[in-house]
Amino acid sequence: MNEINTVFDNNDKRIKYYELLLEKDLDFIEDYDLPKGYHFEFYKDGDKDTWIEIEKSAKEFSSYDEGLNAWNRYYSDKEKELFNRMVFVVNELGEKVATATAFYDIQGKDKSGAGWLHWVAVKREYQGKGLSKPLIAYVLKVMKSKGYTHVKIPTQTNTWLAVKIYLDLGFKPISENAVNSYNGWCIIKTLTNHKTLDDFIYVDKTSIFD
Repeated sequence: MNEINTVFDNNDKRIKYYELLLEKDLDFIEDYDLPKGYHFEFYKDGDKDTWIEIEKSAKEFSSYDEGLNAWNRYYSDKEKELFNRMVFVVNELGEKVATATAFYDIQGKDKSGAGWLHWVAVKREYQGKGLSKPLIAYVLKVMKSKGYTHVKIPTQTNTWLAVKIYLDLGFKPISENAVNSYNGWCIIKTLTNHKTLDDFIYVDKTSIFD
């Protein structure tokens, strides 16, 4: 593997884009504690703008309007479901600083009955503080409590650090996606050298950049 000297961002638009899809059974979910001073809260009326702010801070959106369009696409007619599906991490000052949602495939194409983990994001200034793994584990437990036995996560190469966290938590590439986005997984292997991907054939010349 060639040494990489470039400094990459957690959501790096320079990286060549590939859709990635991971999966995991929910038979065992490891416990991760939030750092002292933080706690979980479910969605409440009026949290839409807070959700957009968190996602925008994490560079999922470049503008409020882009976030609003995503909200309308995913949740506008499903907000009642969010009261026990959308989770926030709240700091000691009562500020919501991270979020993830225990949901399902909104397009209805996935007939497997799996839950889908949606829109995992941590505010920029709170990244690296140990919030992601406790948040994801908590939301997976919410999903399991709703009867789901299997979960899928849609993501992309640009958010490669999030992919590393998913791999750390026991997620693996879905077989079909591993084939269709093979070059994307080579990029993830290049950036993370994650042991979960050791069985992948690594192509040295796969370009990370567009």
